[in-house]
Amino acid sequence: MRLLIVSGRSGSGKTSALHLLEDEGFTCIDNLPVNLLPDLIKQISSGPDADSRAFAIGIDARNIIGDLSKVSELLANAPLARHQYQIIFLDSANDVLLKRFSETRRKHPLSNGNTGLGEAVEKEHQILAPIASQADLTIDTSKFSLHELRSTIKQLVVGHDREGMAVMLRSFGYKFGIPVDVDFIFDVRCLPNPYWSSVLRDHSGLEQAVIDYLDGEQDVEEMYQDILNYLRKWIPKFENNNRSYLTVAIGCTGGWHRSVYMCERLANALKKDYKNVQARHRQVKDKAEH
Repeated sequence: MRLLIVSGRSGSGKTSALHLLEDEGFTCIDNLPVNLLPDLIKQISSGPDADSRAFAIGIDARNIIGDLSKVSELLANAPLARHQYQIIFLDSANDVLLKRFSETRRKHPLSNGNTGLGEAVEKEHQILAPIASQADLTIDTSKFSLHELRSTIKQLVVGHDREGMAVMLRSFGYKFGIPVDVDFIFDVRCLPNPYWSSVLRDHSGLEQAVIDYLDGEQDVEEMYQDILNYLRKWIPKFENNNRSYLTVAIGCTGGWHRSVYMCERLANALKKDYKNVQARHRQVKDKAEH
């Protein structure tokens, strides 16, 4: 049996994630009171086809305050091995959540006559902090479209059983902020920068002209080999410790040349060792959209 605990702040995509999981064959139960988890697990794990079943349980801030800190203890005491369940937490930046609620005119579940939208968003962050701290995988959906959210859930979560630990490599630009939902961050700003070449400035690290330029730099080659050797040494340690997901961020100044090149090259190398390897480029995506 496989069990996913799916939580997250309102507006971050939790409901959409549950819908995708349902489409992929999971039996989904939303807004389950945490204290009912052991009884539910006992019931669903005793069926004749339990070994082949997959369940996703949605847990949100409408739970009794204080119960969320008990999730790990309740799961540990349930008839379920540690590798059979994962906790997934979805979140977004406060300004993004405020914008989403304003655009959709939805009512935040914690807002009322005495609590405004901004206060409700912050209050929910505090209520969900216990389960967020226990998550095996945190996904920041601030810049995701609905399609990208569904694609990410499908690649990282649904594909886990078939393809082993999911490894995500993400490029970013330091001047736009450091991503929060990552396990490792490598800084490649010390490498030669194609930005200073007028011929290469408008080309990204996905394009052959930039690739050829960086391929010819000794420091780039040494940095690539050092990061690759580090990841090849330590990724198996995380996998052996029942980790299902690992996210590696590579940052340069603008997130357009060096970090993109390095992510792509590392992803291609790691695909020889792991089946579920993805590369994503935050600033390339942002520029394409604008």
